[in-house]
Amino acid sequence: MHRPAGGPPCWPLVTWPPMALLAGKRLLVTGVLTDDSIAYSVAALAQKEGAEVVLTGAGRGLSLTKRVAQHLPTPPPVLELDVTVPLQVANVAEDLKERWGALDGVLHSIGFAPQSCLGGGFLDAPWEDVQVALQVSAYSLKVLTAGFLPLMQAAGGGSVVGLDFDAAVAWPFYDWMGVAKAALESTARYLARDLGQHRVRVNLISAGPLRTVAAKAIPGTAALEEVWGERAPLGWDASDASSVAKACLALLSDLFPATTGEIIHVDGGFHAMGA
Repeated sequence: MHRPAGGPPCWPLVTWPPMALLAGKRLLVTGVLTDDSIAYSVAALAQKEGAEVVLTGAGRGLSLTKRVAQHLPTPPPVLELDVTVPLQVANVAEDLKERWGALDGVLHSIGFAPQSCLGGGFLDAPWEDVQVALQVSAYSLKVLTAGFLPLMQAAGGGSVVGLDFDAAVAWPFYDWMGVAKAALESTARYLARDLGQHRVRVNLISAGPLRTVAAKAIPGTAALEEVWGERAPLGWDASDASSVAKACLALLSDLFPATTGEIIHVDGGFHAMGA
């Protein structure tokens, strides 16, 4: 290697071609319903960065997941996974064990609340509906993480990334879903505490409002988008999920080996601003 006389060696700074960010990673991605889903953007970018991906879907949404999976760069397998049915979690774990033998990461992109839990009826929502919101939107993080822990242990560790909406404040119309997100945040911290010994990281991405199928079911999101765009220092495009997807990929990669129990805001900086 050429170097100036008497100077230090000129070591190359990068190899070419550069290694893909997720080369060799095996990822399970939940929550893909349409091309607008955050999970879809994550799956597409993950494949481009070298990962193998399996999708899951549940109930009536399973057919939608299978359909939109064909739009990905490499159409992946789609497995049935209802997080409220333990047998389905076990079946997916067994499929992945036979398919890959191990698992490097999980994207938790699951949330649901009955209509009574949204839109301003906080005082009227019955416990039966609130229970559904908490089970599907928060407890499911524990269900997925525990269900796939043996597979991540087989990989020598792993990364669980969940999608969040800032639960530090009360939002208009969000009601019991906001409570469920607060439970999700706390669940992630306790999972991080217990799973660090297994080299499994658990983190959340707190995203700004995006025009997903789930968001369209929440009254008042259009007004929230407008305010967000005005107040976020970096601005905010509610139709572009790529910035959120890139943050998810970073956490699913090996770039954050010592980060767990964290909530990373990808919201244009809105969370840091006052009135």
